Amino acid sequence: MSRSLDRRCFLETSAAAGAAFAAGSYFVSESPAQQPKSAGDKVVVAIMGVNGRGGELSNAYMSQPNCEIGYVCDVDENVLNRVVKLVSDKQQRQTKGIGDFRRALDDKSIDVLVVAAPNHWHAPATILGCSAGKHVYCEKPACHNPREGELQIEAARKNNRVVQLGTQRRSMPAMVEGIQKIHAGEIGRVLYCRAWYRNTRPSIGHGKVAPPPSNLDWTLWQGPAPDRPYMVSDTKAGNFIVPYNWHWHWHWGNGELGNNGIHALDVARWGLAVDYPIRVTSGGGKYRHDDDQETPDTHLVTYNFPGGKSIQWEGLSWSPHGIDGNGFGICFFGDKGTMSFDGSGYKTFDMKDKEIGQGTGSGDVRHHIANFLTCIRGGGRPNADIAEGVKSTLLCHLGNIAHRVNRVLTINEKDGHIVNDKEAMDLWSRDYRPGWEPKV
Repeated sequence: MSRSLDRRCFLETSAAAGAAFAAGSYFVSESPAQQPKSAGDKVVVAIMGVNGRGGELSNAYMSQPNCEIGYVCDVDENVLNRVVKLVSDKQQRQTKGIGDFRRALDDKSIDVLVVAAPNHWHAPATILGCSAGKHVYCEKPACHNPREGELQIEAARKNNRVVQLGTQRRSMPAMVEGIQKIHAGEIGRVLYCRAWYRNTRPSIGHGKVAPPPSNLDWTLWQGPAPDRPYMVSDTKAGNFIVPYNWHWHWHWGNGELGNNGIHALDVARWGLAVDYPIRVTSGGGKYRHDDDQETPDTHLVTYNFPGGKSIQWEGLSWSPHGIDGNGFGICFFGDKGTMSFDGSGYKTFDMKDKEIGQGTGSGDVRHHIANFLTCIRGGGRPNADIAEGVKSTLLCHLGNIAHRVNRVLTINEKDGHIVNDKEAMDLWSRDYRPGWEPKV
């Protein structure tokens, strides 16, 4: 997002987890100099979007040693006031509450931007943050569309910023241990990974146009996305777009594949040690509810990779029964055994399906945040560096694109681009509100 689009211009158009966690920097690699802060330097954070995940991250950042929240940013005045009070009651520094996060980017005392707003904001806010000299912690998925992911990587590298994606399993001790065992050959040559997610989501109903509530800046909520009218549900099922059901509209969200599938696919790709697929096949559809949800509620995606490896993802948003007793999981199949992961641990089975090992550990996101802060202070790439996060997010985009064009996609294994399919490649990017076209 070009810094030439002055932040004030848009304003005018819009009414002591400490030592244990700090030591948990598992896969930090060398990277170019980033003018890192010293180990004892305070890191000051601005958090964008706090009505949910951002509120949880506020607590997680405040638990880190020598880390403070300088700004809480949200377009909903009611949410903003609630979280400002929550933060101010827990830290000595008086945090500032603002509607537009870009004001925080003008403050040179801010070191980090945390992006926890809806998906259509993830890449634009990350690019603006990097351009303003801030390190960025971006919630998953990395971006709303594949082109934005390419620009996120470019922005991070051009500005020498640490950018961590919120795929926190990359930093969970037992997950790291299990993946290390897979890479060491404990279950032999791994050929296949099955990943899944289950939930019982209610109908979102049918949308009807309504005035936005007075506490919500609807124009700023939409931000870079082309303007659409505010809508509410015609049923008692709850919201139609805000604060959560935007996930099920392509204009702002990426469906269950981008919502929870990213966590499973990131671990799957990590364990198989693969980058880009060569073929993507999508099955399923929207079956359960008669409503205006656009994204599938029953989704099966197969990814074939070079070297005879494949990943299968199965998302079912209307039935709770999972596999191996888990509503979320990732299972790796090797020629000498199997390893199955749940939310934060694993079990290993031999070729007679006898359990022969397991690992359990904390699933706390503070491990991931500690790794991020360690890289800010000491240099290096974080466990879920944006380049890795974008590759995993691309799997979500490719699965959704295959669903939307209703055919198998052939993929260039070198860069992940779709081959010989103009209609599919038209979904590689999106239209933007005038003046918000992404630039680095």
